[in-house]
Amino acid sequence: MARWSPLALIIGLLAAVGLYGSTAASAAAPLTVAQAISQQNGSSATVSGYVVGQPTATNTVVRSNYPSDYALALADSASETGTSRMIYVQIPTAFRASWGLRSNPSLLGRRIDVTGSLSSYFSHPGLVSSTAFAFTSATPTSSAPPTSSTTTPPACTGYYAAACNKTGSALKNALNSIIRDQTKLSYEAVWDALKVTDEDPNNSNNVILLYSGRSQPKSTNGGGADDWNREHVWAKSHGDFGTATGPGTDIHHLRPEDVSVNAARGNLDFDNGGSAVSEASGSFADGDSFEPRDAVKGDVARMLFYMAVRYEGTDGFANLELNNSVSNGTAPYHGKLSVLLQWHAEDPVDAFEQRRNKMIYENYQRNRNPFIDHPEWASLIWS
Repeated sequence: MARWSPLALIIGLLAAVGLYGSTAASAAAPLTVAQAISQQNGSSATVSGYVVGQPTATNTVVRSNYPSDYALALADSASETGTSRMIYVQIPTAFRASWGLRSNPSLLGRRIDVTGSLSSYFSHPGLVSSTAFAFTSATPTSSAPPTSSTTTPPACTGYYAAACNKTGSALKNALNSIIRDQTKLSYEAVWDALKVTDEDPNNSNNVILLYSGRSQPKSTNGGGADDWNREHVWAKSHGDFGTATGPGTDIHHLRPEDVSVNAARGNLDFDNGGSAVSEASGSFADGDSFEPRDAVKGDVARMLFYMAVRYEGTDGFANLELNNSVSNGTAPYHGKLSVLLQWHAEDPVDAFEQRRNKMIYENYQRNRNPFIDHPEWASLIWS
């Protein structure tokens, strides 16, 4: 009779109850898109689905004229049209040349496997920090996708009705006519407003500092080295409006920031690169530009988009415009537009921005930042 070693006996028992098997047998099968949508818990997984377009906003996916290579939408059917049945995939820099739709439009309708973290992207079920992309080996079973748009953009009614179906300067002018109807705050009132709009969701006694990301007591506002003060994201010297009631007190672009970090930013334009900024981990600055931390790059872009639309030279202040310069000085311009559009795509609208926009509208200025509500409008105006 054959003799079994203790290890062999253990393995045999585990196999008998299904707890031991080959590496191939134990490897997890890719999730379907439906499964991935229901498991948004931050875990790592491989998701298999058909490329059905590029997300440009929470409820918008486009099938042509792709604005960038930053994202994909996957679905369990190549002909899916409902965004609620899609997962949005963030494409890291290393994969964009091969897997971005602007560079590879023929990917539309192909079935692929993507490995990443099951977490929200564009405030939508997503797969972020992706580490692997590959074509699925199985033969697709769905028919080729239609060529029409996959989704209807978010409802363009009510507050934004006058902007419906417009592009370019017509859209910009329509949005200006909507958002310039606002209640204006005094510069002193800004202190108390920021304590509400920028409150730390996890500590009601604190605010979140924009570039630093630090949670700091609301009571420490002031001019001391370790206090926080009122940062003008559109530098107030760019158009020379100072702290005048209007652009100088518009809390859609005023944010709490550490006094020394605010000074380090100064009136610099925005661009990539530079040396690390003390007390603002992930932020960089050089002689002509400032780069904020990744988590708020999109926030910064959308605040500048708002200012360039809100202030058109019709209410006693300069006509503020975006350009591709980082040497704007006191001219009423801010840059760098191409980089801001990139940041806008890479760092989509998050819950903090949405809450802030809602509070400004309901409790303070009675106007909204349209690029938080409709991120797709940035490319329709400036691309």
